[in-house]
Amino acid sequence: MNIAIVGYGLEGKSSCEYFLARGDRVTVCDQDSSVVDSIPKGVITKVGAGYLDDLDRFDRIVRSAGIPPEVILDRYPSMAERITTNINEFLLRSPSKNIIGITGTKGKGTTSTLTARILEMGGKEVFLGGNIGVPALSFLKDMQPDNWVVLELSSFQLVDVHRAPHIAVCLMVAPEHLDWHGSRQAYYRAKSRLFELQKSKDIAIYFSKSIASHTIASHSLGTKLTYYDSPGAYVENGAIMIDGQTICQTDELQLRGRHNWQNVCAAVTAAWQAGVQDIEAIRSAVLSFSGLEHRLEYVAEINGVEYFDDSFGTTPETGIVAIESFKQPKVLILGGSDKGAHYKKLAKTVMREAVRHVITIGDTGPAIAEALRNEGFVELSPGGTTMPDIVSAAQMVAAPGDVVLLSPACASFGLFHDYKDRGTQFKQAVQGLALVAE
Repeated sequence: MNIAIVGYGLEGKSSCEYFLARGDRVTVCDQDSSVVDSIPKGVITKVGAGYLDDLDRFDRIVRSAGIPPEVILDRYPSMAERITTNINEFLLRSPSKNIIGITGTKGKGTTSTLTARILEMGGKEVFLGGNIGVPALSFLKDMQPDNWVVLELSSFQLVDVHRAPHIAVCLMVAPEHLDWHGSRQAYYRAKSRLFELQKSKDIAIYFSKSIASHTIASHSLGTKLTYYDSPGAYVENGAIMIDGQTICQTDELQLRGRHNWQNVCAAVTAAWQAGVQDIEAIRSAVLSFSGLEHRLEYVAEINGVEYFDDSFGTTPETGIVAIESFKQPKVLILGGSDKGAHYKKLAKTVMREAVRHVITIGDTGPAIAEALRNEGFVELSPGGTTMPDIVSAAQMVAAPGDVVLLSPACASFGLFHDYKDRGTQFKQAVQGLALVAE
């Protein structure tokens, strides 16, 4: 077949390798001409301004997740049936139907990773991938029919998905990526596709405290189960429980924050439905899991001040749960690039929590500062344009016993390449402070 790979990021590279191995004729199309250096020899390239020209001559167009379908369909409206994705091809070709798909606004990576760990502790061979960093097609060749797969699935991947996994999980949902989807309704509609394609024998699991999660999961024809309430895992009297059995106490968890109780309950519920019902195996997996990088990650203690990296927190909602995860006085670093969010609820949280000072950064810094002042919070200062300056500004106002928390509530673009770059630079700057303090 004649295949066009549109977008040569992580998914694009995986798709290219997969279709080349099948013997297909592959052309890589990308707006960024610098990708040519990383494309395998023998692969045709079409890069730069005309990267979308003549796509109608291909049998299949493989859309990478970051490319909205409309970018292609606006030019080629009759080609919808020819467009596929890394996820779609995986779901079509997977030799195993033991697939768990996990979506939501935040917590997907943590929940997916913990679900995979519980399954492994329960004796199952598991592949973990999707949006979490390993494209699904990359491990397809290594799979057996009895394997289990856990896929973290973003709205970018779900917007045109054609099939659904046997077990689908919807975590907390709040508006995000509105610049990409165009509206809250379109964002929710993309999440809903994970469920509306399920069959009657499938299982839909959703967060019991979220109307949006319930609405999204209600599109499934399968069995619908809640978590954070029975019949799934739930929290009762300070313990995480399922089916009347205690897994652990919440204060035994290495994962920080009440929002992670939700993620643990979601993972336990998904693994339970996958057949892992050994309480000791589940307990071992849950208590040994300390979380993922850039998610409320402890960095260092310097002169009595603890520094935490929550760069993955790119919405006001995630900023709120991060702030609520600490009882100590806090110095917050807030701001970044604009995704069309509103900051009133974030400002109200700052006012009622023990926040000593807020450092504002990026394009949204002024808007956040204005929202805070409107609520009566005035302990504000700009952080500058480099991470060493930002961390230095936080250090100057922090006192022993405080927490300095990078949980920007915004995307990173402008000052940083992505949330990983932002978090890595934060940790490097903090370690620089630690060296000076020694």
